[in-house]
Amino acid sequence: MSGNAVTVALTGDVMLGRGVDQILPHPGSPLLEEPCMRDARDYVALARTANGPVPHPVDFPWPWGETLRTLDELAPGARICNLETSVTRSGDFAPCKDVHYRMSPANVAALGVARPEVTVLANNHVLDFGVSGLLETLDTLAEAGLRTAGAGRNLTEARTPVSAPLGAGGGRLLVVSMGSPSSGIPAHWAATDERPGVHLVRESATAEAEEVGALVAELRRPGDLAAASVHWGSNWGYDVPPEQVRFAHALIDSGLDLVHGHSSHHPRPVELYRGRLVLYGCGDFIDDYEGISGFAEFRDDLRLLHAVTLDTDTGLASDVRLIPFQARRMRLVRASPADTEWLRATLDRVSEPFGVRVETDPEGRLTVRARR
Repeated sequence: MSGNAVTVALTGDVMLGRGVDQILPHPGSPLLEEPCMRDARDYVALARTANGPVPHPVDFPWPWGETLRTLDELAPGARICNLETSVTRSGDFAPCKDVHYRMSPANVAALGVARPEVTVLANNHVLDFGVSGLLETLDTLAEAGLRTAGAGRNLTEARTPVSAPLGAGGGRLLVVSMGSPSSGIPAHWAATDERPGVHLVRESATAEAEEVGALVAELRRPGDLAAASVHWGSNWGYDVPPEQVRFAHALIDSGLDLVHGHSSHHPRPVELYRGRLVLYGCGDFIDDYEGISGFAEFRDDLRLLHAVTLDTDTGLASDVRLIPFQARRMRLVRASPADTEWLRATLDRVSEPFGVRVETDPEGRLTVRARR
């Protein structure tokens, strides 16, 4: 290690739409077209039944809860989140989808309070309200001063790395956002030279990972770090398909320093490949899932804030901390010691095949280390 280091904070899926939007100061239409739910306020009622009263309206920081203080204490050089929500007033529900996420543009400050340096958008909900909804999302986030990656008005815009300053040292974090059909992104959502959409990749094609490396290499300067943010895989389970492992390794072999994977509703295995961090699934971070039954064995009420310290000269991960939270009353609070231990044991077990050990530090955070 050179002694020059910066911390990057990462979340999984941030879903500020649907029920969460309804408790914020300026909710949009609650109308849904789901098979079993027609009003987004019913998700608030489920959370209330499960864990007690949910204030209404709440202020913009409410969904983030205690994570905002933790972020300030970490003082990361960059913050990255996956916004899995269309920010639009549109009522043009995308056909052939059972679930649509929409938040009111008037509530965009609920994202801004977390101060993300990069908001990634290549996911299976950003076009839930069609191209018009995507364009309104892009415009709203830009007007709020939020950098976005992974979706755009054409393919060039969608796949171009977004840079964020890393502090006084002058280095930058280059972020490429992409999504895979395995996460449920329809093929026709792919951006083209003439059509707005997302940066869609095939995780079975390592040549596409090499193309991402080439995109980064064109922009990279001394002191820069590079992260690939990938929306891939199913919602549940700990198995990581071989093609995802190959794709992640190909990204790092092509010059990326960090792979930020998401889509699963709960955390998935962690790997240190060539000393660089691969998160195969960060899990949900903010959503309206409290009170929904099924899949209880995965404990999707538990959430992780990921903090990785990277050497700015080598890109190696010198420290990886996973900070556990729990969703309660549509707000994140620190997880209990018992729940933290459940997460540690689970992640340690599923990450063992990847040569990683997950331990608990004295502050109740999980740490990731290579097994000896």
